[in-house]
Amino acid sequence: MLQYAIPILASLNEDETIKFYTEKLGFTFHSGWDGYLIFSRDGINVHLWPCTNAEIAKNTGCYVNVTEVDKLYAEYKPLGIIHPVGGDLQEMPWGMKQFSILDNNGNIIHFGENMIGNEED
Repeated sequence: MLQYAIPILASLNEDETIKFYTEKLGFTFHSGWDGYLIFSRDGINVHLWPCTNAEIAKNTGCYVNVTEVDKLYAEYKPLGIIHPVGGDLQEMPWGMKQFSILDNNGNIIHFGENMIGNEED
């Protein structure tokens, strides 16, 4: 029944968020209205809603399942966006190899690859 989910994260600044997601994360910007933004990359969609409270963004995030996590980490690491506390690429006890970034708003995004196999649920 369920097919997929789309995270909706907080955006503190529309122009800066568009720039960050397109220039740093490599997402395509599709549309925006009244500060609500829609992006995609490799079939993954991310939406952001306009927010004026930085504390909300600092407490919001999502997890993105990926393939080739090493390659994605190598792309993002030189950009200075890896989460400063435990965000580096590592193998987790629950079977994922993952890393985390902070976007320009303070949202945390985890990117992880299943180390056990590439089966989809």
